[in-house]
This record gives sequence, structure tokens and C-alpha cells, in this order.
Amino acid sequence: MPLQLSIRSLLDSSLRFLLSRVSLRSTLKLLRRVARRSSRSTRFSTRHMASLHSSTRKFITRDEWERKLKEVKIRKEDMNRLIMNFLITEGYVDAAEKFRLESGTEPDIDLATITDRMAVKMAVQSGNVQDAIEKINDLNPEILDTNPELYFHLQQQKLIELIRTGKIEEALEFAQDELAPRGEENPAFLEEIEKTVALLAFDDVKNSPYGGLLDMSQRMKTASEVNAAILTSQSHEKDPKLPSLLKMLIWAQNQLDEKAVYPRINELSTAKLEDSAV
Repeated sequence: MPLQLSIRSLLDSSLRFLLSRVSLRSTLKLLRRVARRSSRSTRFSTRHMASLHSSTRKFITRDEWERKLKEVKIRKEDMNRLIMNFLITEGYVDAAEKFRLESGTEPDIDLATITDRMAVKMAVQSGNVQDAIEKINDLNPEILDTNPELYFHLQQQKLIELIRTGKIEEALEFAQDELAPRGEENPAFLEEIEKTVALLAFDDVKNSPYGGLLDMSQRMKTASEVNAAILTSQSHEKDPKLPSLLKMLIWAQNQLDEKAVYPRINELSTAKLEDSAV
């Protein structure tokens, strides 16, 4: 799994668990801590690499490291915007509204549109592709008109759902009428069509070479693509900034590992500093 996707999955699953089990205030406090510690560590790690000699590994004590981290100033307003960006992009509308009231951070998008966007995303994740297409067109018909790749992937997902439910004749007819012409128009789609239609050749579809298309991860992939397209149409960033920040933190720590022994963040969900073995 790509690093950015694994980070996003970790954040998403962790946040869903926290929102369901603890108070919003506690969840946001944890998010602030993760974001602040990640920002400080990333800035300091990147800055500190330039000062270390490549031939030796410098030992940095916990006290020295934490003192240096505290010297990196992160404005609370920046942290709040980072959290709001994450809540909006990932679709946590209730949490975004409560966070707006608590922190005074105004979102850069109408929160009401998040509910509509999440309805589309949930339709795809539930396998109701036609319902998702209709909802997208209700939001903005130009989204699918100007994004043929997205529309193809939705049609491909619809074919997968027909195969999943055993509607073989309907699946064959749909593939011939809807997908085959798109493969002729765009050769880039042809390989994906062939893999999807190949599922029909196996009795045990789930254990076939292309059985991964029936996994929940395929629905999630299509749903994420839809989510990104809707955000783009609303002039909003399609990806949250926090996973990118964490990705940068991991890169900076990996680079610094070659030059120093220092307290590092191993568990992203807590941002706890842990002493490295010498």
C-alpha cells in the first residue's frame, strides 16, 4: 500500500474510532498534539540534517531534543486551520461544525455541501453506483461531463457490482453497451475493461486473479476519486494537508536516522517521542 494511502487510512480509522468513543474535545486535543508535534519534528529534523556530519551519527538526548522542539513556534491558528482542513476534506461535517464553534476557525467551504458530498461517497461505498451518479449530477452535472476517467471508473464499478450479485446476463449486456465503446474511444480504459470482464470466466470469482476488484478497497478507491472530483469542482483541495505533513515527517526522520540517534516518533496516532537504540 502506498505510504500516503496507509497514513490516510490510519488517520481515518483512528479518527472514526475516537469520534465514536470519546468526546470531541479529547479527539481534537489529540489531533492538535499530533499536528503540532509532527510540524515541529519535521521542521527541526529537516533543519538539523544540514548541520550533522555524514560520517558519524550524533547522539541527541531527550532533553536536548525536546528543548529544540519547543524552540520551533507553531501558531495555534495554523493548527486550527490544519485540523479544519482535515475535517472538511474527509467529510466530518458534525465535527467541523463543533470545531468551528469551539475554535472560531471559519471553514473555507459551505459545511452544508459536505453532507451532499458524503452522501455520494457513501453510495459508492455501499455499491449503489447509479444512485451515486444521479447525486453527482444533482450537485454539478459538469463533474462527469468534464471528467471521462471518473465516469468510466463509476461505470466499471457498476459492472463489478453486477458481477458481485451474480447478474451475469445483465453484466454482459452492460459491458457490451456501456464499457466496450469507451474502450474503443480510449485505449487506456481497455485493460481495465478486460480485467473486469475476465471475472465472468471464473466460477470462484473472489479467488480469481482479478478477485481484488471485488474487495471493499476497490469501492473505497472509486469513492475517493469521486470525493476528490467534487472537492475540485468546489475549488477546494482534494487531499487533506495533515497526511502530507505526516508523510514529510516520516521522510525527514528516515533521512535523519542516517546521521543521528535521537528521540523519534514511531507511533503517528499518538505522536509520542520514543528513545532510539544506540
